[in-house]
Amino acid sequence: MNRAIPSFLRATAAVLCLLAAPLAAVAQNSLNVPYAQFGIGTSDLPYNLPSVARMGGVAFTRAGDNYINPFNPASYASIGMESFVFDMGANLQFTTLSNRDASVSDVDGNVGYLLVGMPLTKWWKLGAGLMPYSSSDYASVASSQGDGYGTVNNSYAGDGGTSLAFLGSAFNILQKADGTRLQAGFNVGYLTGHFNRTITYAFRGTDTTHYLSSRRLKETRVGSVMFDLGVQYWQPLGERYTLGVGFTYKPRRTMNVDDNALIYTYIPSDQSLLDTVFPRRGESPEFTSTLKQDHTFGMGLSLERNRKWLVAADIAFAGWSGMYYEEGSTYSVFGRDAFRTGPWSRYAVAFEKIGVMDAATYWGRISWSAGLHMEQGALRLFLNGAEQVVNEWGGGIGASLPMRRGRSLLTVSVGYSSLGNKDLMQRNCVTLGIAVSSCERWFAKRKYN
Repeated sequence: MNRAIPSFLRATAAVLCLLAAPLAAVAQNSLNVPYAQFGIGTSDLPYNLPSVARMGGVAFTRAGDNYINPFNPASYASIGMESFVFDMGANLQFTTLSNRDASVSDVDGNVGYLLVGMPLTKWWKLGAGLMPYSSSDYASVASSQGDGYGTVNNSYAGDGGTSLAFLGSAFNILQKADGTRLQAGFNVGYLTGHFNRTITYAFRGTDTTHYLSSRRLKETRVGSVMFDLGVQYWQPLGERYTLGVGFTYKPRRTMNVDDNALIYTYIPSDQSLLDTVFPRRGESPEFTSTLKQDHTFGMGLSLERNRKWLVAADIAFAGWSGMYYEEGSTYSVFGRDAFRTGPWSRYAVAFEKIGVMDAATYWGRISWSAGLHMEQGALRLFLNGAEQVVNEWGGGIGASLPMRRGRSLLTVSVGYSSLGNKDLMQRNCVTLGIAVSSCERWFAKRKYN
């Protein structure tokens, strides 16, 4: 039977490699996203990985010998003994922001991740990678009227983001001939990045004695260690089915970050500085703030039938999602924000038709999948005296196309997500993803006759 790699696959892989360098320069979204001004910004994880996006967000029971799943570190134990896996992906996003009065659209591309995996021993495997973690690009303006001071224009702007570098280990704890497997692992990550944020209050009235225009600037630098744990277990059910179970856990942590702030009054007509409000003489503009991560739990279930099809579901929950930022200055630089955090949860379900490696045609070797997810957001905003929960929902479809006799993969995905609502601001996003997972036999000893 003909197992030649179709020419369009070879061409697509080559183009992806050529695009990786320029796309890395625009790894953060360029479209203004107002929700990004809270905490350390917004995050596309785990949906910026095409292998997860094509499953609608299902990840906790996923593992294979030819790709890396960083969302459950136990999955690294599935890497083959003679394999070196290199996984790289890129995304193209079509985003629309809208409320009840207007909308704006934008197109943006970025490199989603770089991952590697390899064996150390038969029972000990390594995984490592670099992924964008959050983005804080936003700009918005609001005007208000008041007795005595006339009109004031409030402008909010920010840019920056964080990335996560990690190194993980996984261990084969139990492996039986009937297919029963138990594996566990952990990641040690380093979260790094910085944010620049500005608030400007521009008074348009004539009373410059009591009301002065002012500007607040703050730079935040992040450098913190993170941890997460994972377990995966597979149990055959008779001769046809296999049940998979996955667990993940991130412990509660409080991490320090470095801030540098400046507050001053100015003349709007020529932007000239009048007086420095913070820091005063003898004070330091630098102070230490905190990032807090709550206990985060995840669980997944999957049911596979004889490598023909698979259904899977994930659930994750925490007291709040991501990183909660608390300003550490004795002088309130940015004031008290009109938001709080609450319980966060995420649900995802997926179906996959698994390709058959020995299929008579190439198309029979392709794996197809689709899935849906829903998040109850941790962010709570207050609008007209009422609390609004910023929820998100979406889904994805995609395929894994085998290369090099099925060991390497080209994964393509199309994802959709809707964040927020039109009373606040709604972000609708369509994401096209493409990834190459190269699985090479680097550690095999060649034999010659």
